[in-house]
Amino acid sequence: MVHSQLSICTIFLIGVVLEVSALEKYTAAVYEHAVILTGETPKLVTREEAVQQMNKNLDVLEEVTKTAAALGSHIIVLPEDGIYGWVFERKTLYPYLEDIPDPQENWIPCTDPQRFGSTEVQERLSCMARNYSIYVVANMGDKKSCNSTDPKCPKDGHYQYNTDVVYDPKGKFLARYHKYNLFETEMPYFDFAKEPQFVNFNTSFGRFGIITCADILNFREPAVSLVEVFKVDTILFPTAWTNDLPLLSAIQFHSAWAMGMRVNLLSANIHKPSLDLTGSGIFTPNGAQTYYFDMKTQEGRLLIAEVDARPRQSPTYPPPVNWSLYASDPKHFFPQADVFTGTIYFDNFTFTELSQEAGNHTVCQKGLCCHLSYKMAEKCNNEVYAFGAFDGLHVVEGEYYLQVCALVKCSTMDLKSCGQEVATARTKFDYFSLSGTFNTSYVFPEVLMTGTQLAPGEFKVREELKPVHTSVEDCY
Repeated sequence: MVHSQLSICTIFLIGVVLEVSALEKYTAAVYEHAVILTGETPKLVTREEAVQQMNKNLDVLEEVTKTAAALGSHIIVLPEDGIYGWVFERKTLYPYLEDIPDPQENWIPCTDPQRFGSTEVQERLSCMARNYSIYVVANMGDKKSCNSTDPKCPKDGHYQYNTDVVYDPKGKFLARYHKYNLFETEMPYFDFAKEPQFVNFNTSFGRFGIITCADILNFREPAVSLVEVFKVDTILFPTAWTNDLPLLSAIQFHSAWAMGMRVNLLSANIHKPSLDLTGSGIFTPNGAQTYYFDMKTQEGRLLIAEVDARPRQSPTYPPPVNWSLYASDPKHFFPQADVFTGTIYFDNFTFTELSQEAGNHTVCQKGLCCHLSYKMAEKCNNEVYAFGAFDGLHVVEGEYYLQVCALVKCSTMDLKSCGQEVATARTKFDYFSLSGTFNTSYVFPEVLMTGTQLAPGEFKVREELKPVHTSVEDCY
């Protein structure tokens, strides 16, 4: 159950060892990078030209890493595609790739750069970590040769993997992760990892796991298993995330995922507002420590915050939630009003309009019933709100089953616009309570305010059946 007093545009729930002294807290850094692209169209270049292009981005990333370390950061996460961008065909990407060895090789690229051939990027990243005594998490491309003995070997004789790498403060190569859940746009030039990799490692400030971008989108592997089976404290998350309102703004979903999974999430996104790429943050089980979303400026942004090293041991660690406990109580089933159909991100929702300034609503679709109690403090006459439910298989740009309860502002006064992208709102809610009969424990609570901003501390997730009202001055 979610309870709050807000002015709302979108609210919804989605039902998808080092031997050193331990630190109770650590300082994390993430960098939203305005990547320098290779051009507007794919272009085949030499390896030397590719290295020269990548060094333009690495120069920026190194300066940011130096700053983060000087400000006391223990670890920095850099974004997906941050070293070379994404304007590629399969063959034009190849010069930007390096053969990334198994981390078991016990290798410090900064001091032994020739050991595995042409590894200029790995050397640079290793030296960044070593020179500034900081863990560096970056995203780059890996290439692995194969031949006809491998029935899945691509026609060009090698695999190309979207890859995250980690270096410790001495520059040692610590971890390598091949992205498992590719997004549709990168499939032409990257290959799927053959199986999910549960890459994790220990530090003096907790256990870390690594996933990349689409891995977080309601797929169990590897993200959920890293948290539940391998018990990581923090997920490292390089991403190139395109914002899709009303459900999938980067800061909105990533913050909710950290709360729903009760784990830290260090999210570093690309900054390219013209392509709706922005939204980074340092998220915890209790909400956002810091975040950034800016569609106006063209510069990158460094974010730094202190977080609990092992949140499960913190006195403020939230208890597990029985998400359907409140909603399953028959007394919370309200008569269903007139309904209509609307689409959010290709999924057909069952909606009802919030025609009054206060009320109680139940909307059901298949096995999911969503309940809403609300009171508006200031309702704008030219704004329409709808409350909806979706229970079904999502099949666009990935396939996964979703259960969603959503309160959204419609983009116009026409009910057909409910579910379309909306970025601002003026109606204020005195309070709301939102719950659903989810049949999964993977539920991610979100509140998104006007201007695509979060509402940290302004709403609460409660397992008890007793309502709790909180206040906030502005939301959408």
